Parts: sequence; structure tokens; C-alpha cells
Amino acid sequence: MAPSLNLFGRTKHLEQQIDSFFDKISESSVVYRLAVRVYLKEGANEEFEERLTRVTNLETEADHLRRSIENQLYTNTLIPDSRGDVLGLIETADQLLTKFEGSLWAFSIEKPDIPEEFRHGYKKLTSMVVKASDELCLGARAFFRSPHDVQAYNHKVQLYEKEADMISTTLKRAIFDSDLELPRKLHLREFVEQIDGVADLAEDIADRLAIYSIKRTV
Repeated sequence: MAPSLNLFGRTKHLEQQIDSFFDKISESSVVYRLAVRVYLKEGANEEFEERLTRVTNLETEADHLRRSIENQLYTNTLIPDSRGDVLGLIETADQLLTKFEGSLWAFSIEKPDIPEEFRHGYKKLTSMVVKASDELCLGARAFFRSPHDVQAYNHKVQLYEKEADMISTTLKRAIFDSDLELPRKLHLREFVEQIDGVADLAEDIADRLAIYSIKRTV
């Protein structure tokens, strides 16, 4: 019988906390997508601000979980062979929450005026980067229990990141081909790049995750 590759063993509490941590990221991606859709339709209204508050709270909750996970790994000498990789994965994945929160705060503070003809592009781009984030979370969960499955999820992260790049390039080209004033074009481009940055970060984390999973399977 092949040996179990489940990393947790008897560390049930640690397993629950790591699952909860990735739950926070998954929920944040859903709330982020909904918040951007609300903004594109109605601007920074009360519903948008409520979703921003929810993402901010999720980021805080995830930070508490991250610190608790780190503390357990160090003080209880849990999973010593993979401790560094687990810490690296948790710390980099936490940056996704920071990306979601920072992007929504920028919408709330700067309130970009997005013309109707570009809103569909922003919506498509947001959906694609959220898919990349979601696949990354699935891959990260697989790392702890079935590392051989990580590559399949990482492949989807890469596909969604490439699609996000194509959408963002098309959207930026349309913005700069328009008759808008240059400062407004630059402002709209900044928000395209902020959203696209989520998929870029997801791909970067997936690259690290690929290395971590290979180390667990050799």
C-alpha cells in the first residue's frame, strides 16, 4: 500500500485552522467580485461599502489565523520537514487578501468614473482573476492532502492568468484608443492593472506551490 501523503497526521487543530484560512481567501474572492460588479453598476454605494468592510474583516481574521498557524508550527514543532514550505505558502497566500482589500479601498477612495463601454471588460477581467485565485486555493488545499493533484490546479491558474492578461491588454488598448483625456485614461488603466495584479500574484504563488508539492512527492 502506498504511504499516505496527508501532511497533517494527528495535527487536527492545525488542519482546521489552515482550512479556515483558505476559506477566508475563497470568501474574499467571492465578495470582491460582487463588490466590483456593484461598483460598475451603481458606484461606491452602501452595498459596495458593506462588501469592502467584509473583505477588510476577512483580511483581519486571516491575519489572526496566520499568526496562530505560525505559532503552532514553531512552538509545537509540528510537521518539521515541511514547516518552512507551509509557512511560505501561508504568508504568500495572505497577500491575495491584501490585494483584494487594497483594490476595493482604491475604488472607494478614488471613485474612478468608468464609462459604460468599458464596464463589461472590467467585469470580465474581475471574473477571470477570481477564478485564478479560486484555483490557487484548491491547489493549496490539495498540497496538504494529495500533492500529486496540485499540478492540475496550477495549470488552471496559469490558464486564467493568461486569459486575464489578454482581457487587460484589450481593455487598456480600448481605453487609450478612446477620446478620453489622458489623465482619465491613466486612471482607468491603473484600475485595470490593480485587478489584473490579483491573477499575476496567484500565478506567482502557484509557481512556489509547484516546488513545494514536488518536494513532498519525491
